[in-house]
Amino acid sequence: MWEFENNCFAQGYQIVCGVDEAGRGPLAGPVFAAAVILPSDFECEELNDSKKLTEKIRYKLRPIIEEKALAWAVGVVSAEEIDQINILNASFLAMHRAVEKLGMEPEHLIIDGNRFKKYKEVPHDCVVKGDGKYLSIAAASVLAKTYRDDYMNEIDKQYPAYRWSKNKGYPTKDHRKAIEEFGPTEHHRKSFTLLDKQVKLNFEDE
Repeated sequence: MWEFENNCFAQGYQIVCGVDEAGRGPLAGPVFAAAVILPSDFECEELNDSKKLTEKIRYKLRPIIEEKALAWAVGVVSAEEIDQINILNASFLAMHRAVEKLGMEPEHLIIDGNRFKKYKEVPHDCVVKGDGKYLSIAAASVLAKTYRDDYMNEIDKQYPAYRWSKNKGYPTKDHRKAIEEFGPTEHHRKSFTLLDKQVKLNFEDE
């Protein structure tokens, strides 16, 4: 996949940062984003879009990425913030927070997807399915996914009925059944359609 990064290098950019998010679609939990700057000699045959990798491979790759990256960081936007600014803006904000935490200023950002809100004066390109084309975006997708999964596994201990360790907050049948039976928690995105059918949910006293 380096051929795509090489296009950026050919334009004179030396510090190219891949950015990706995880968790736009779930009914519960934050949206996470990761930013990764890889060295030009980075090699990892198994690295690909995190959605195409098994959980075991993702967690195997995470320490390799973290050790070999020139810089990496993760940004988080809470469910409450998502409700305030909407999920699209929350995804952009998570990406911005990740880039801000890098510890070094990238010269160019490559973003997975087709939209992005400009970060400072750093030039960027949006690449549809970029996590299957750019190694740095693929690396960012692995970090964003695994760190979000860790978070959902942790809050599952507090609310086991919602089975977040299994569904990671996504709208599965079991998840929606638990919402209907027990109501939403503080981790749920109140601006999302939590149930398929129109059932009145009580958001008071939260």
